[in-house]
Amino acid sequence: MSNSISIIGCGIVGATIAYELSCSNKYTIDVYDRQQPAQAATGAALGVLMGIISQKVKGRAWNLRKESILRYQSLIPELERVTGLKIPHNCQGIVKLLSPEDDLAKWEQLIATRKQQEWQLELWQASQIAAQLPQINPDFRGTAVYSPQDLQVDPVALTNALVMAAKMKGVNFHFDRSIESIRADSPDSCDIFTPDLLNVASDWVIVTAGLGSTSLLSPHAPIEIQPVLGQAIQIRLAQPLGDADFQPVIIKDDVNIVPCGGNEYWVGATVEFPVDGLVEAQAECLERLEKIATDACPDLAKGTIVRTWQGLRPRPNHRPAPVIDRVGSNNRILVATGHYRNGILLAPASARIIGEMLLA
Repeated sequence: MSNSISIIGCGIVGATIAYELSCSNKYTIDVYDRQQPAQAATGAALGVLMGIISQKVKGRAWNLRKESILRYQSLIPELERVTGLKIPHNCQGIVKLLSPEDDLAKWEQLIATRKQQEWQLELWQASQIAAQLPQINPDFRGTAVYSPQDLQVDPVALTNALVMAAKMKGVNFHFDRSIESIRADSPDSCDIFTPDLLNVASDWVIVTAGLGSTSLLSPHAPIEIQPVLGQAIQIRLAQPLGDADFQPVIIKDDVNIVPCGGNEYWVGATVEFPVDGLVEAQAECLERLEKIATDACPDLAKGTIVRTWQGLRPRPNHRPAPVIDRVGSNNRILVATGHYRNGILLAPASARIIGEMLLA
């Protein structure tokens, strides 16, 4: 008899866990979300997977990134094959522009470390930047680091593909269905309750509800998740930036310029912390984002802004992101939440850890 699992939250993390667990015949899986899939932090993400180019080189932070990048190399084609869906993604890497004020020695050391770890990073001088990326401002006098093995993926398309693939393997999804509370009174099961007092008993409950995790988990563990707002824009141009055949993600001063097809580019995202407990979009933050992007690639200023959007990222307080743990008196409540700005990147590794917890 298979064990029953209830997953609360169907952003990228919940959907990935559901799919990966569905590849085993050990579980009966139900997924609950108060909205449709990928509507919260996932729906606002840009999907830039900064693993190899990250400054993390050891320990949990690096291992999660490395594992996830490796899994994405097989996961995206696997999902496309299983579902027949096209998942827009960019395998042309990430170029991070460095200003003269950046610590070049730190990046040279990272390149050497990655080589030892059998990953690729390249240091580009100004002449190579100009040759490879003619869209970059000719006044730019810095260097760049190119990471050909990092990638970018459309988060919503990816999540929808995960949901479809999981459904095909028997996972039951319950959208527009809120969960009000979790009880773990029994030593061998958990109960979840909906606002209309429907009770669902499961062998395991996995909470992946982002900002909603705090209230759900408060009776079991003090996991405080803080909202951090991010704003982004989508710009449409008459023609692609630079070379149409080489369209990597470009990063300057923590601003991402992301090709998304059809001569359109996502630009984002701001990082805006609560002020006096309130989270409100700041116009000056969006203006700064646009200025950095157009300074880096002046042709962006010729485009039309076709969309502006924002979302709240779940950032854990007083502990590192993400939170992947057991909670509750019977250890049958698992949590994978608080991924902050790396939910898309770290979803595969998070799913693997949850799977191991279930078997422990």
